[in-house]
Amino acid sequence: MRVSALLRQAIRADGGTISPPSRDAYFDNAKLLATALVVLGHTWGPLVGSPNEMRGVRALYLLVYAFHMPLFVMISGYFSRSFAQDASHPGRLRRLLTSTLVPYLIFATAYQLYNNYRLDESNPIDLVTPFYLTWFLVALFVWRISAPLWLNLRAPVAVATGVMLASGAASLSGELDLARILQFLPFFVLGLTARREHLEWIRDTRWLRPAAVLVFAAALITVYHYAPRLPAGWFYRHNGHAQLDVSWGTWAAGALGLTAAALVLSVAFLALVPSNRNLLTPLATGTQYTYLLHGFIVQIALAYRFQNSPFVNSFAGVLTISALAVLATGILASPIVRRLFGWAVEPQMSWAFAEVRAEKFADARRPVTAPGSTTAPSPASAATSTPAMGTAVATDSSR
Repeated sequence: MRVSALLRQAIRADGGTISPPSRDAYFDNAKLLATALVVLGHTWGPLVGSPNEMRGVRALYLLVYAFHMPLFVMISGYFSRSFAQDASHPGRLRRLLTSTLVPYLIFATAYQLYNNYRLDESNPIDLVTPFYLTWFLVALFVWRISAPLWLNLRAPVAVATGVMLASGAASLSGELDLARILQFLPFFVLGLTARREHLEWIRDTRWLRPAAVLVFAAALITVYHYAPRLPAGWFYRHNGHAQLDVSWGTWAAGALGLTAAALVLSVAFLALVPSNRNLLTPLATGTQYTYLLHGFIVQIALAYRFQNSPFVNSFAGVLTISALAVLATGILASPIVRRLFGWAVEPQMSWAFAEVRAEKFADARRPVTAPGSTTAPSPASAATSTPAMGTAVATDSSR
């Protein structure tokens, strides 16, 4: 075990506290910029398919949708590795519930209530079929709870890709948005199994930056050329071959092609992410707030039919709403918003969970010896069990 992990464990055993390690600016910047892409995608979405649709907007929208959610899912997978380390630890199970399922119940209800108000309807609240962007919370719960399985497979990415391809052959219902969970699964597993040095290589390889610019330029030109003939349904990754009215073979080839394109564009994006800390970097700690709250702004704009405005469908209008989307990304991740909505996005729920210390949990996991036995754990087992627990807790505290 590393000295730092030993120190953390010793301080905890003594009842003290420690400050979490400093955050990596590169990873924070990547999270923040990926979240901004999500907000931009949802902002441009209503303009696609409108009577006044601009070809350039459709091209930008399809380009962003080609990789922004795969990138977002990969980043989520990378930061979910602690859930695979001693997944039965009570603290980790508690964090899994309070970071995914509880916020899902809150926001799925809130979005459906607002939608009923906006449309002047009285539809019953449906928590089985995720509404709007809340699907991601259900998916994140399923992915994280399955994380130990993927880390124990010999070829986890290949298996996850096989699951994705199999999902396209089935006509999955909208319950739990299972199709989207399975089709985005390879990206989560790829992020989960990625090593820090992989991302550092992308960050530090200088020739990747000019190459990334060329990749995005070529991709934008290609998408712009084919935009009128590209059905957006392929990019949402929640349709099987039947919904897209193609054979399974065609669907599988298209899914693999889009997956490859998403990986190339994601690497290009990560190569362009700044590695230095700046004024906006601290906002990365609030990206979950941005994700869950920005949908209300989009829904309110839809209530006023902003997509039908001649100004919004002009070049100046697109620039304006894009700038507002980027501004909203930062505001919704700000400390004041986090204080106001922390109860919904990051509920502590200490009243619902018993206090379980790591030491008590470790005692419960020790093998039971026969009465009167004086057999003590071997030095080897003592050296492998306790450090793993300490490292897991330390990893948790740094998140």
